[in-house]
Amino acid sequence: MNTVAIEQARTVVPVRRERRSAIFVNVFFILLSTAMIVPLLLVVSVSLTSEASLTAQGYHLIPQAVSLEAYRVILQHPGQIARAYGVTICVTVLGTLLALAITTALAYAIARRDYRYRRITTLYVFFTMLFNGGLVPFYILVTQYLHLKDTIWALIVPAMLTPFNVLVMKGFLDKLPPEIYDSAHIDGAGEWRIYTRIVLPLATPALATLSLFIAFAYWNDWWLGLLFIDNPKLVPLQLLLYRIMSSIDFMLNNIGKVNVAIDISRFPDLSARMAMAVLAAGPMMFIFPLFQRYFVAGLTVGSVKS
Repeated sequence: MNTVAIEQARTVVPVRRERRSAIFVNVFFILLSTAMIVPLLLVVSVSLTSEASLTAQGYHLIPQAVSLEAYRVILQHPGQIARAYGVTICVTVLGTLLALAITTALAYAIARRDYRYRRITTLYVFFTMLFNGGLVPFYILVTQYLHLKDTIWALIVPAMLTPFNVLVMKGFLDKLPPEIYDSAHIDGAGEWRIYTRIVLPLATPALATLSLFIAFAYWNDWWLGLLFIDNPKLVPLQLLLYRIMSSIDFMLNNIGKVNVAIDISRFPDLSARMAMAVLAAGPMMFIFPLFQRYFVAGLTVGSVKS
């Protein structure tokens, strides 16, 4: 009986430790999630609060005085906003697909162990992460040699291949056993068939992870538009919101020099900034949960070896 009691006690102690560890982990991630969600809710709340209330009472999670003035100011020209959304969506979708195709093809080549120059090619890709030609040569290349200025390709081509993404995909493909390629060759499959029918389906988690990285980069980009886009019909969303914010700042800083009677306290400066953040980030917030399962799998793959 004493032996049975001792065995039961030994079994109970690890179970209690596991429960304590599970409680600690759950509490930690609940606090971490709250720390991420609360600022987002605050941004939405501020965007729906009147400027006078923000000036007098500060920020609150629940709007003290609900107002849509910030959205009215930003959406004064809805056609322009809709066109900017269309440009950004087109750039994000097309750029993500092309970037995935090129990134995966390059990563597949340098991940193959039978590729003679894989080390030199990998070093060449990594070297571009450390040094670049600078802004002026980059501008000359895009405008004078590639002739992409004022075209939608100016928003896609410069960001289409990123060394970091190539190395991430290479790290995933390195985990694939080389016997897969050997057995495919024995069955008569060519390189293109191996790449499209075997490698790409197995790389679905990595593709989903990279697609999120690339899509976020294209969606949030405004620098390329600032450099290469003068045509108002090709202005992306982020650049348009940046220009709107610059116009609002200019009006507030120079209101005393203009003989116009405007109540600055009612002009939506703070709330307009938050409203632009909501408009800019809104669509991607709905897309991310759709890829969350693949995103987590892509981050954790290869972390455990059998």
